[in-house]
Amino acid sequence: MESTIPNPVLAAERASEAKTSADAKMVVFWIATALFCLQMSFTAYAELRLPQVADAFTHLGFPAYFRVELSWAKLLGVVLLIAPVPARLKEWAYAGFAIDLASAIIAHLAVGDGPEAWGWAAATGVLWGVSYVVWLRQHSAKRT
Repeated sequence: MESTIPNPVLAAERASEAKTSADAKMVVFWIATALFCLQMSFTAYAELRLPQVADAFTHLGFPAYFRVELSWAKLLGVVLLIAPVPARLKEWAYAGFAIDLASAIIAHLAVGDGPEAWGWAAATGVLWGVSYVVWLRQHSAKRT
């Protein structure tokens, strides 16, 4: 028959395991988020400064102003992901990035580009997914 008296050693072990798991999730979150934000920042810079990227936007059929607008939106989204802002703003940033990445893949496929063109968007989407899923789990754990 089990004792109904709490075992402090078992409780301490469980708390330690939970903390280790939370720490590991935090490390995964920050690595994925940092890599994702670096990629988004680089693409924003490239869209603003590199002529070959401007040519790629023309190839996809987008107007020149859209490239500038998209770059500034990406930079704003990066700031929202790494800054201590309300969860609703982070959620909007994640949604915007999801639309951006899905649209990039669709645009490249629509003009017949191969994986060398849309592969970066797909790989960045994986980073987005890891960052978002871990953030969502952390955020929902804080609310309960």
